[in-house]
Amino acid sequence: MILGSIKNTAIVERTHPLFKKIFDYIKTTDLKTMTASSSIIELDGSNLLFSVHEYQGKTKEDAKMEAHQTYIDIQIPILGTERMGWLAIDKCSKVLSPYDSEKDLIFFNNSASSYFQVSPGDFVVFFPEDGHAPGIGIGEFKKAVIKVRI
Repeated sequence: MILGSIKNTAIVERTHPLFKKIFDYIKTTDLKTMTASSSIIELDGSNLLFSVHEYQGKTKEDAKMEAHQTYIDIQIPILGTERMGWLAIDKCSKVLSPYDSEKDLIFFNNSASSYFQVSPGDFVVFFPEDGHAPGIGIGEFKKAVIKVRI
């Protein structure tokens, strides 16, 4: 997992060949004017997918641990400071629903080992070895979610 500021992405951009492309897109796009929709923007075919989500915050207990196998997940809050939970995937032992390869998603019934806040202007990168429980908080949230093929 990587937690950082959109203002300082140079080192993170070296982590994956498509990271520079997505951070350049983020820095030149007014995310505040984007609305959630069911459409996904393909920035490099199915290798780099961008979408905006709007939702109500949930409690720690209601936030389910999730993980992905095919894509790296980059989450960037647009509205609201969100708490997220983290747990190493090798500690995620209580499968809540089996892996869905079409959605690249598995849910676990494990609790996070640590929690952190992500605010507008920040980003978090979750790799396949990172179980994560996003969306914790009160009120409305809006964030960009980017899927980067491994």
